[in-house]
Amino acid sequence: MRKIIIDTDPGHDDALALMLAIQSKAFDILAITTVCGNSSIENTTRNAEYILSLFNSKIPIYSGADKPLKRELIRAVVHGTSGLDGINPTNEPNLTNNASEKIIELLENNNDITIVTLGPLTNIAKVLLKRPDLQNKIKEFVIMGGAIKVSGNKNRVAEFNFFVDPDAANIVFKSNVNTILVPLDACNTVEMQLPDFERIVNPILREPILKMMNPFIKNIFDNEGTNAALVYDALTVYYLLNPNACTIEKYNILIETKGDYTFGMSVADLRKKPDSSGANVNVVMNIDKQSFINDFIRIINT
Repeated sequence: MRKIIIDTDPGHDDALALMLAIQSKAFDILAITTVCGNSSIENTTRNAEYILSLFNSKIPIYSGADKPLKRELIRAVVHGTSGLDGINPTNEPNLTNNASEKIIELLENNNDITIVTLGPLTNIAKVLLKRPDLQNKIKEFVIMGGAIKVSGNKNRVAEFNFFVDPDAANIVFKSNVNTILVPLDACNTVEMQLPDFERIVNPILREPILKMMNPFIKNIFDNEGTNAALVYDALTVYYLLNPNACTIEKYNILIETKGDYTFGMSVADLRKKPDSSGANVNVVMNIDKQSFINDFIRIINT
């Protein structure tokens, strides 16, 4: 099985992504590392622990960065004050504060690890800064983030994860690691409604998912104008499960770290004759909506 590390900031869509990854039984999940983003590091770690508790999972969780590399944390609104509105776990999280060190340790002891990132890239940037020599141990980055030909969801052009820590994203995109990006271009086209989630019959996961999705859909409509669940991070895991459902284009992408109006933008070279630097990212521009919904429901119900 593909060895993966999931770096995440749960988050409703992160929760669905973790459920999909675990329930699929398609991966050897070496660790889950948490990062601040959708909410504080305390909340994102607590929420990750809650998701794993539904499976009685022994996958280790290591907490990481409690703030971006150079800036103050700007939290998401659509996930509520706990980061998991509708569930609101209250347990005291186990903050290990060593995510980047544990990722380094896993890279030292394994080959061909896929690192799946569902939040700001702070933990991953710290790994690359500390141990650039370990890049050849990483099979690929599979990243949820960015907006290529569509508007942003945090400012006019920037997607949330890159907006929160563009300095970290800049470091990751300048690495030599093979990178697959799942941006808003693909994510915006896959909307799930409550009747879709009502198809879930798994007795363990049905109630938590429905409790999460009701406020999530309301919050997305109130704040972003879409009357549906946008399941960004679950689509990133889905790329690994069914790449044939994805349309991929190659671009050279840089991250804007200073612009007054373009802060956090993933700047793709879209010219007919790009410069000589060449494409550095495989970008998932479209995911077949019905394939995802059917496969998601089937896997969750299995």
